[in-house]
Amino acid sequence: MIITDSGFWVALVNPDDNHHQIAVKTLAQINEPLITTYPVITEVCHLLLKRRGKHLMLAFIESYQQDIFTIFQIDTLHHKQRIFALMQQYADLPMDFADASLVLLAEHLEHGRILSTDKRDFHTYRWKNTKPFFNLLPL
Repeated sequence: MIITDSGFWVALVNPDDNHHQIAVKTLAQINEPLITTYPVITEVCHLLLKRRGKHLMLAFIESYQQDIFTIFQIDTLHHKQRIFALMQQYADLPMDFADASLVLLAEHLEHGRILSTDKRDFHTYRWKNTKPFFNLLPL
């Protein structure tokens, strides 16, 4: 499974995004399931609605309805404690809840392969405190 960040989804469904073409091309070359988190879905909906309106937001939600990707559940006390610890650790960036949920997901999957337009943060973040992310979106 490949982890997907908000920026990837926004670029994928927004033809005016600077990374749209590379997101479409990269997705076409991937033969693995995609996975994300509910905080990322919330962030994507907010960004699409604010930047492009309800039509692109609904297009994204349609992909959710069609099971284009899997959603990782944040549901244990350990998950909640780990997200808090991550947000404290990276408070100087700062790390938002959606990014923390993706670091947690990488730790769960035991890999950091991600599709993200966020070069700075996912270059800085480490899953299991030492392991870097590997962005499959060639920016």
